Amino acid sequence: MRSIEHFINGQRVAGSSGRHGEVFDPNSGHVQARVALAGADELEHAVATAAAAQADWAKVNPQRRARVMFEFKRLLEANMDELAALLSSEHGKVHSDARGDIQRGLEVIEFSCGIPHLLKGEYTQGAGPGIDVYSARQPLGVVAGITPFNFPAMIPMWMFGPAIASGNAFILKPSERDPSVPVRLAELMIEAGLPPGVLNVVHGDKDTVEALVKHPAIKAVSFVGSSDIAQSVYALGAQHGKRMQCMGGAKNHGIILPDADLDQAVADILGAAYGSAGERCMALPVVVPVGEATAEALRARLLEKIPTLKVGVSSDPQAHFGPVVTAAHKARIEHYIQMGVDEGAELVLDGRGFQLPGHEGGFFLGATLFDRVTDAMTTYRDEIFGPVLQIVRAETFEEALALPSRHAYGNGVAIFTRNGDAAREFAERVEVGMVGINVPIPVPVAYHSFGGWKRSGFGDLNQYGLDGVRFFTRTKTVTQRWPRGGAVTDQSFVIPTMR
Repeated sequence: MRSIEHFINGQRVAGSSGRHGEVFDPNSGHVQARVALAGADELEHAVATAAAAQADWAKVNPQRRARVMFEFKRLLEANMDELAALLSSEHGKVHSDARGDIQRGLEVIEFSCGIPHLLKGEYTQGAGPGIDVYSARQPLGVVAGITPFNFPAMIPMWMFGPAIASGNAFILKPSERDPSVPVRLAELMIEAGLPPGVLNVVHGDKDTVEALVKHPAIKAVSFVGSSDIAQSVYALGAQHGKRMQCMGGAKNHGIILPDADLDQAVADILGAAYGSAGERCMALPVVVPVGEATAEALRARLLEKIPTLKVGVSSDPQAHFGPVVTAAHKARIEHYIQMGVDEGAELVLDGRGFQLPGHEGGFFLGATLFDRVTDAMTTYRDEIFGPVLQIVRAETFEEALALPSRHAYGNGVAIFTRNGDAAREFAERVEVGMVGINVPIPVPVAYHSFGGWKRSGFGDLNQYGLDGVRFFTRTKTVTQRWPRGGAVTDQSFVIPTMR
């Protein structure tokens, strides 16, 4: 059986803790690999290696660091098919979606190639008599990232791209469910010219997460996962004086106004709700039609289109989505489907019991559709994270606006309409961090930033973009004076001013 090792100081390192996790093939249900779980020794090795490498890496000028990122970008593109196949084999998402996972991470690497410009500080000449002031952004030192299973390529690159380009050393703790791609990314970074030790990958579980967050040598931690864990990790990091950035869960809504292009909206909703088997924090699991006529028309079109979706193995180019990541996660989704029935929602299409011929042991679910869901239901309030779409009917624009605004999560929302005034008002008033207007999955481009509100995000700075550079650097401001002619100024015992 294949063994997945840590990656420390530029090479794969076998685990010494004696603890291992199982990595499944979601298409068959079989265990395909064992991943080493770190103990104290591996973690200390990674931190010490990163600290030793960071000092020299920070001295490398930004332009040369950018050249490493450029070469890494080239290697990602050259190895895209290999990486996508490896990703699909452990996660279960179809190859086209796996390539998208890698591509969105690659775009943050492209952004990070501009680090010489992004690190430029500010300068004021003559801020006072003979006084100049300038500021510079400097790396923090050793930083860490803790990433989820659903985007094993994209989210690690969201984090380590800006962090490493800014002069930090990085320790990545990826999900133990699909850990192979993060290790390959680290190997490609070494091939691109990154010095050994600057990027390390340490596998682990809850114990490893807590040890990383508490470690005195780690200055900042970026985290993506469920909201309860994000809040817990954020609190633990704050307790230990860390700079923290913790992204949580979501329950994104799609608002359908009566004037929307319904055919286009349905096409968008199908991909956003069922793509990647719903295992996206930016999935669109709730659709809110405004008015009974809109709701009935939407339901009819969904009932027409959903049965045409093909569920298949991740290597099937015709499949719209593949299996979910583990048997435990499949059982969790099925539990929520039954809960929806018990709560009184109308189960229009039931994805439970789906089996793919020849892959009966795989972790497959069919597309599920609920109608007449209310905001009092647990299945509406909770993040299901599976191929389950819920229709929540609204009578008015105001009622539709209120649903995502008062929800505990505030990650993303979309509105479908031809009315620019309504769209503008919705975007201005809705209490959600990322808004799409006729865009079902409003993940910002790499030179903006990603982040939700409320229980979708803990911390003041978002992922990637300028916020990513700010998170992984700190500002140093210098006020300087060079007296002319050796003149001595009078003593002063008041606070200095620039009068």
